[in-house]
Amino acid sequence: MCQNCQQQQGFLAELIDSGLLIDTGVDGLYGRSGLFEEVVARFDDLITRYGGQDGAEVARFPPAMNRQHFERSGYLKSFPQLAGTVHAFDGDERAHAQLLHDVADGVDWTAGQKSTDIVLTPAACYVLYPVVAKRGPVGKGGALFDLQSYCFRHEPSKDPARMQLFRMREYVRFGTPDQVTEFRAIWLERGQTMMASLGMPLEVDVANDPFFGRAGRMLANNQRDQRLKFELLIPIESVEKPTACLSFNYHQDHFGTTWGIKTEDGETAHTACVGFGMERVALALFKHHGFDVQKWPAAVRDVLWP
Repeated sequence: MCQNCQQQQGFLAELIDSGLLIDTGVDGLYGRSGLFEEVVARFDDLITRYGGQDGAEVARFPPAMNRQHFERSGYLKSFPQLAGTVHAFDGDERAHAQLLHDVADGVDWTAGQKSTDIVLTPAACYVLYPVVAKRGPVGKGGALFDLQSYCFRHEPSKDPARMQLFRMREYVRFGTPDQVTEFRAIWLERGQTMMASLGMPLEVDVANDPFFGRAGRMLANNQRDQRLKFELLIPIESVEKPTACLSFNYHQDHFGTTWGIKTEDGETAHTACVGFGMERVALALFKHHGFDVQKWPAAVRDVLWP
């Protein structure tokens, strides 16, 4: 077994043995203890302390979105391997009897399932773009939103920082290229300051999304070359491969074009976002400061429990 795999399973086993995470029998799908949720809540409050003064409109959505919006978003073109859809039984009594027979025999029982109008949310901001488009052009000062949602990505793993269902907090900015790039630049500095206050080693590096296939490799190279995505990295599974805990993304006019979002002067709106991996930051805190929060450094406790 590779050393990183041993480290991942070792830390995961420690989290489960301590009760911080609750095993469900599926890799990447875990319950959370009250203490784990308390740390997530404290970090959530810290984000608000840093970003709340910007006057963002707060919106909270369930962890699912309109399937037609999902299809239009282009997510399946770039990340088909990560998508999760919602299906439901759509048969008669005979089909129901066959379903029960298949379940009893331990064989695949999903043949009678049909796709619904819902898919699982892949990123908190994907629900937002059609909502903003429906409102009409954004104002002269652009628009800013504060989001949080559970998100799904189909990548089962023994790495506890790579969950299939996880929470993402985001600030999403709409406006002119200058407005949104300024927003990202502010959060690149602000995010490093905020995370440095938590007493963990970190670095910021240019990054790319996990685009699918040969064409995806070209998209990833272009994304890195244009420095459209940065990640704030903290060692969780290993020092050699630190984990992205925050991301800072400039989408250019991609979502503005996709959804027909305009600025006040009729130009296609540009967008940018900063995303916070809520579970990942909690895991990083437990990794670096231990499982007993009462023994965490006083400076860190003062930041999280002011």
